[in-house]
Amino acid sequence: MILSDIIQFLDSELHPEYQEDYDNAGFLLGDPAAECTGALVAVDLTPAVINEAAGLGANLIVTHHPFIFGGIRRITPNDTCGRMIYSLIRNNIAVYAAHTNLDNMKEGINGILADRLGLTDCHILRPLPSVPSGDVGAGMIGSLPYPIPTEAFLEQVKASLGLPMLRVSDIASPIVSRVAVCGGSGSFLIGDAIRQNADIYLTGDMKYHDFQRAEGCITLADIGHYESEQFGKEIFYSIISKKFSNFACYISRQGKSFVSYI
Repeated sequence: MILSDIIQFLDSELHPEYQEDYDNAGFLLGDPAAECTGALVAVDLTPAVINEAAGLGANLIVTHHPFIFGGIRRITPNDTCGRMIYSLIRNNIAVYAAHTNLDNMKEGINGILADRLGLTDCHILRPLPSVPSGDVGAGMIGSLPYPIPTEAFLEQVKASLGLPMLRVSDIASPIVSRVAVCGGSGSFLIGDAIRQNADIYLTGDMKYHDFQRAEGCITLADIGHYESEQFGKEIFYSIISKKFSNFACYISRQGKSFVSYI
């Protein structure tokens, strides 16, 4: 397999054109003319993930978060990003990222999160105005098969996502039926979840005053940034494996949240 063929396929499936203006998704580093020996998929690019790919003989890493996000002023071994670039080039490893475009796809981060939580009749919480179908945009909202007590649903969330803990606002309603979700940092959608009559909104990176915004009309639960996006690896793996059945694709065993719970 030639790397450019795989990159072209990933672009067709992951739609870099759906990314937000501030993002840096797509093919980030590597020689598109090189032969591809295998792919490793992860949420984040880290030195451990690079070493894992090198050990597997995989020279393509596909991540959710782009490791080149802001401007790079220098490339030296004095910081993590510089060391990773040195290591990637030394090992001839290419990098591709699908970030907010994967967030905005209906079958992307929020789609798999909704599926894990058992939601049905799902639609995009804030559709992109530029896509008339309404199937592309931020967040997702759906319904549970039957209403359940809020505390019981929160326990289900912890079990389904493998969470050690939750940060939760005051319980606005004793029963949950309609659920809104957004992987990553989704506090900007609190108002959308309220307007669409969600009983509870699940996302990551909520601040103290975000919980204040609930104002007793919706329950907010912070499920963690990494934890809400951890299943993105499965999307990448499925897309690559179905298209290239004889191609070595691996899910990283080194990826983990940068946040520890003690």
